Amino acid sequence: MTADHSLAADGRLRHLLSLDGLPAPILTALLERADALRGHARGGTALRRSFAGRTLCTLFFEASTRTRSSFQLAATRLGMDVLGFDASTSSTKKGETALDTLRTLEAMGVDVFVIRHADDGAVAALAAAAAPGTRVINAGDGRNAHPTQGLLDMLTLRRAKGPDFSRLTVVIAGDVKHSRVARSDLHALRALGCGEIRVCGPANLLPGPDVLQGCRVFADFDEAVAGADAVMMLRLQRERMEEGLVPSLEGYFRDYGLDARRLALAKPDAIVMHPGPMNRGVEIAGDVADGPQSRVLEQVGNGVAVRMAVIEALLGD
Repeated sequence: MTADHSLAADGRLRHLLSLDGLPAPILTALLERADALRGHARGGTALRRSFAGRTLCTLFFEASTRTRSSFQLAATRLGMDVLGFDASTSSTKKGETALDTLRTLEAMGVDVFVIRHADDGAVAALAAAAAPGTRVINAGDGRNAHPTQGLLDMLTLRRAKGPDFSRLTVVIAGDVKHSRVARSDLHALRALGCGEIRVCGPANLLPGPDVLQGCRVFADFDEAVAGADAVMMLRLQRERMEEGLVPSLEGYFRDYGLDARRLALAKPDAIVMHPGPMNRGVEIAGDVADGPQSRVLEQVGNGVAVRMAVIEALLGD
């Protein structure tokens, strides 16, 4: 299912499955609304009656800390009832399919499903089978997409650098091949007209040319960082180390880790981003992760506001 299938006949969002193909005006509207909601995202009760009586379920077939907690907070801030689903303690352990699980919870009155799944395309397949009034948000499927992470990254970048993305040089570095976050960031940056998108990583951790369309690809990380406005680091997926993706973690940090020396090659006001969880000393040095140019914790905070904006957009009818 493509992003076009996320749109209702009137052009409004029905689901949020991917940022691929979503028009820039929709992305911009979501970012502007999320920016306006940042104060509410941090607490308060002003919006608690917005969707009272509506129910959101976090239907996660993979582990999560930031995304799941963020959606739960976002729904609570909007007055929704929140149902948490843990696959490890559910009937999926008895052989129940994801679709039967979704339909069972639909029958209980769930309005919005936030779904994370290990398989590419699994969330879109569930959205296609959902009832007409059900809304589905992709919270990450395989290597395919993580649209709300892409949106919160764009909000963080927009707040730091302004709304004109055409002036920006943005670096995405690390394990791009296995990263659904990278794909969503690339879709968003292209749609918003980013001036230059640079991608850097070991050759065996870079995806094919279809994913990297419109990007400048660098083998040398120093060259990639030079003069950049923002550096987005990606987690080296250490659970894949048995596949021999990198010879050693020390060598990877030497060649592709972001430390203070390397960051100094970027513009003086460059920002550092990371979707988390971070592997300190592998893709990013601790003093950079915690330093004045880091926006890592701001990204986390922006996630609640972004997810509030997405829920509003889906249920605004």
